Amino acid sequence: MTDKILVVSDTISDQLYDPAQQKRLRDILFIISSGDLSYDYLEYLVSSFNVPLYYVRGNHAKFYETDAGVIHNHPWGCKDLHGRSLKDDSGYLLAGIQGSHVYNYGQYQYSQATMWQFVFRLIPSLMANFALSGRYLDIFVTHAPPWGIHDRRDIPHQGIKAFLWVLKVFKPLYHFHGHVYDIGKNTPMITQFGDTEIVNTYGYRIHEISYDRKMRSNLREKHEF
Repeated sequence: MTDKILVVSDTISDQLYDPAQQKRLRDILFIISSGDLSYDYLEYLVSSFNVPLYYVRGNHAKFYETDAGVIHNHPWGCKDLHGRSLKDDSGYLLAGIQGSHVYNYGQYQYSQATMWQFVFRLIPSLMANFALSGRYLDIFVTHAPPWGIHDRRDIPHQGIKAFLWVLKVFKPLYHFHGHVYDIGKNTPMITQFGDTEIVNTYGYRIHEISYDRKMRSNLREKHEF
């Protein structure tokens, strides 16, 4: 059995405001945001599709103020994955890490060492997942890409070494990230790394997932392009 999810990051997609598109996507299981989207946009998505929305912050995250003067320093109605693991009602195990590699010491920018700290703090919950479910992690959500995969040579878009370690050790089925958006004709959006399908979520895409490992080879062929 496969499930459809909506994954988004980095840029607002006008298509998702289209009622016809919303109708076509009425069967999605949940939404994942890999960062750098306005909180009001995420609030719009969670209210329009009426499904859970899991998110991490990007390096450009900031609060907003409503017309009534109410400050939102997080997207209301959405679930923050940073530094923790959650189990969706459908059974999928998710965890996430926010931010990017540090480049001008702004908010939600971190050194490689700090990213390692975030990852190490996740380990107890991942071990608990394995004890209870026989799986460490199904879906890993970050803003920055892993080291050496989908990343760039410039410091702001450098991949994170600790994320690559997570993929090697805990073998999530999927790693969704944003942050890298200088996308050209020959730029891969999906890369298979061992057991993990790594997906650049720039803009939006509908992605089919399954935590039944027997079905993943068929899904992998379907997603490659």
